[in-house]
Amino acid sequence: MPLTRRDFARGSAYTGAGVVLAGSVGVLAGAPDAIGIGGGDEESRAAEAAGTDRQHPPRGVGYGPLRDDPEGIVALPEGFSYRVISRTGVTELESGEPTPSNHDGTAAFAGPRGATLLVVNHEIDGPREETEHPVPLADGLVYDPAAPGGCTVVEVRRGGEVAQWVGIAGTSDNCSGGRTPWNTWLTCEENSDRAGENGMTKDHGYVFEVDPLDRRANRAPRPVKALGRYDHEAVVVDPRRGHMYLTEDDDEPNGLFYRWVPPKGFEHGRGRLRTLADDAGVLQAPKCYDSGGRFVDDLSRATRAGTVYGVDWVDVPDRDARTVPVRKQFEDGGVTRGRKLEGMWWADGGAYFVSSYAREESPGRPHDGQVWFYDPRRRTLTLKVILGVNAKPFEDGAFDGPDNITVSPYGGLIIAEDGEGVQHLFGATESGRMYPIARNEVNVGTVEEPEYSEFTGVVFSPDGKTLYANIQEPGIMLAITGPWRRQPR
Repeated sequence: MPLTRRDFARGSAYTGAGVVLAGSVGVLAGAPDAIGIGGGDEESRAAEAAGTDRQHPPRGVGYGPLRDDPEGIVALPEGFSYRVISRTGVTELESGEPTPSNHDGTAAFAGPRGATLLVVNHEIDGPREETEHPVPLADGLVYDPAAPGGCTVVEVRRGGEVAQWVGIAGTSDNCSGGRTPWNTWLTCEENSDRAGENGMTKDHGYVFEVDPLDRRANRAPRPVKALGRYDHEAVVVDPRRGHMYLTEDDDEPNGLFYRWVPPKGFEHGRGRLRTLADDAGVLQAPKCYDSGGRFVDDLSRATRAGTVYGVDWVDVPDRDARTVPVRKQFEDGGVTRGRKLEGMWWADGGAYFVSSYAREESPGRPHDGQVWFYDPRRRTLTLKVILGVNAKPFEDGAFDGPDNITVSPYGGLIIAEDGEGVQHLFGATESGRMYPIARNEVNVGTVEEPEYSEFTGVVFSPDGKTLYANIQEPGIMLAITGPWRRQPR
């Protein structure tokens, strides 16, 4: 039964317009670093949110300042170190072919004999013949032989030895995705080319399942068309209800946060998604409203951490977008959009997801990124983190453009930056205080005009001792270790 605007307004009256509710869900509820928290005028609050000295966070938070890397790859705090696990064109797959380029979304699994298995997306698009290091077309694992993207599986064995092989090939723009409760990886295509466009021989814009533990399960790849065809970013699974939540990174108009409701009687499990009919279940988009019952057209309208919106769900008319892209199938006022909806992680009984940025294009106040939490039990969205506009992105010390995200076993969130200028991995405590973990020092531009590629695929090993992350260009997977410790709220 839909949660009505009246029900939500009545509930907000005794939750303090979201303050109590926001605190009760556990992580990142309002913070001194967030826009709208604290006094002062608009300009001073935005400056506080951007953070002018994040390399020196409040005492007791984080791991201290970052130290330059003599190898010019990644700067880390004192006591931390890294190891290069794979590198495009340098390391090799089991087949002898070079590691593909454009490392992106990644998940970690416990493998055999103490190994860690990592499934790594490769966000490569365009015609295959124009790609220097595509995902190899491994026999039996190819969806569209004209597409250069896909996934590799990386096994880091107990003794440190590394092996790599293809998980799926012939897909396009494999950006992020999501780990399932049954220990597989859902890889998402952020490219909705039709057959015949850009040299493709099949339609794209789908989600595919990759099993890191059973190579045979990945043969004859089949898209999960029930989850829709659009520029997918990430996906998570509600292990209790079986619902799946998905983000869309697109604009003109801005993309959507989706929910897929499985058909009655469907049970998730290994290989079960392949059995779904193309129109199985219901794909839906959100329609949000504030505590006064007013419709909210775009998530960037929220300007204070702790903001809570009620959510109704609206059915998608044509999920395969046969004539009109999914996000364009709704009239103005029909759904709530988000500016660059990116990474997502399931924890604390709900879905954390990122709206990467909203500057002058935003219908709301300019900012450099948000982290939201969807609570399926309450059917609410709560703004957990909002980053002020980073006025000096090419100077180290502030963060913008959050993208991939994971929940840390040491408290709070770890976020991969895909903003302007200098790129970081940074943490956000449960009260929203932010601190640096790593800085990309690989310059893919020139000395005169430096350019630093985004961090991607941030994820902890199953034992919590190693943080894996990628530098997308030139394509480097890193294993970061050090004196991890529980972060204060």
